[in-house]
Amino acid sequence: MSRAVQITFDARDPRALSSFWRDVLGYVHPGPPGVELPEGADPLAAWDGFLARTGVPEEQRNAKSALEDPDGRGPRVFFQQVPEGRTAKNRVHLDVRAAPGLHGQERMAALEAECGRLVALGAKRVRREEPGPVLSAGFIVMADPEGNEFCLD
Repeated sequence: MSRAVQITFDARDPRALSSFWRDVLGYVHPGPPGVELPEGADPLAAWDGFLARTGVPEEQRNAKSALEDPDGRGPRVFFQQVPEGRTAKNRVHLDVRAAPGLHGQERMAALEAECGRLVALGAKRVRREEPGPVLSAGFIVMADPEGNEFCLD
């Protein structure tokens, strides 16, 4: 039997980091439990109101954030506040599939275009790995605003 997974990030600022990854992945912030959001409503504003109404102290309102795939296919992504920053290289990282089906220079051009978009969102470019013999199609290593590395693949 297979299992669904949730990807969890430790973060200093869960709301900001989840907003970055929302824009990278095309995911959405879900609304608060039991709250029906009208078309076009801001789910983060709905959360602000929900947390205030339920008595969550203001200093705890950025302790968690989550994202969901609007198509229901990808894993849920969860962000939890921790006091410390990233201290070592990631042991697990995301590969963002930005050039499926493309090869060679066409692939690398598509990755470069996506890299530019993500840098404008707050990512940092770390390095580019060129296509190599047989097993490497080429990729770009990046870091999110809190330093978590990921690849454009």
